Amino acid sequence: MASQAIYRPGFAVDYHVTGAIKDFQMNIYVGNIAYSLSEADMKEAFEAYGAVESARIISDHDGRSKGFGFIEMPNADEARNAIEEMNGKELNGRRLTVNEARPRNDRDSGSRGGNRGGGRRY
Repeated sequence: MASQAIYRPGFAVDYHVTGAIKDFQMNIYVGNIAYSLSEADMKEAFEAYGAVESARIISDHDGRSKGFGFIEMPNADEARNAIEEMNGKELNGRRLTVNEARPRNDRDSGSRGGNRGGGRRY
């Protein structure tokens, strides 16, 4: 059987077998998390839906939570189920916003404002 490239979003092509499609890991954005929530607590909440490779809460330069983080799950089907089940769910008193994370360059690239020019002042 000849190996063919088959593209479907959320899947990778495995050329080594018979061109069969297999799942790959998914990065999940988790927003509106309580500032008191730990990475271990967040990981535990998502493990109810499958294996969790990592849980990371983003913090500022002083080490305080910025209120969002990321979960990596090795199985895309389990990740999609976790997104569906956890989005809007309350955890530590906050209703979570959960969706598939987008790469930084895919987000809106609008101006953040501010004058960052290096022009001279006279």
